[in-house]
Amino acid sequence: MRSVRGDSWLKQAYGCSGIDVSDRNGYLRDTYKILKVCLKIVKENAMLKKYLIVFLVSMVPLIELRGAIPISQGMGLPIWTSYVVSIIGNMVPVPFIYLFARKILEWGADKPVIGKFFTFCLEKGKKGGEKLQEKAGRGLFVALMLFVGIPLPGTGAWTGTLAASLLDMKFKDSVIAVMLGVLLAGIIMMAASMGVFGAAGALLG
Repeated sequence: MRSVRGDSWLKQAYGCSGIDVSDRNGYLRDTYKILKVCLKIVKENAMLKKYLIVFLVSMVPLIELRGAIPISQGMGLPIWTSYVVSIIGNMVPVPFIYLFARKILEWGADKPVIGKFFTFCLEKGKKGGEKLQEKAGRGLFVALMLFVGIPLPGTGAWTGTLAASLLDMKFKDSVIAVMLGVLLAGIIMMAASMGVFGAAGALLG
């Protein structure tokens, strides 16, 4: 079994939890306790907490990384690390949206209370699909990539993935196209954020 020596964050977790580091089998029995301690470390570490906020914001529909990256710059985080965290957070829901969102939304569209919201989401996905089909002269793959990659209102990974599902695009093609689009959107937002916050810093400086 791999030694925990040299893993500084594990040492910190063990030190806080009171678990004997020399007992290499002990941390398997105390996984839950260690995870709780790690969560405590995240809460106490201002930088990790900020990254967690960026990660979670990038997962939110409509906001995604186009909101997460500017937020990261507002919190003073390094741009490239924020870019990577935002990309990961934005991509995490994509496979689940493709595989399950359409079925769930169609199931709930006629249900009381949730019906209006689910219908709204379905209509948004269908409109996204219509836009993709209009641009499909360049190929549906490229159209989906650009739909996700150009940060305009009504576009993004959530809408693009749902649209791809409604259009019955292949799972692999959909995920790759969305990923490339997210990377492109991240670069655009990164450049825009650096420009805005750089200009603001120059003015305030």
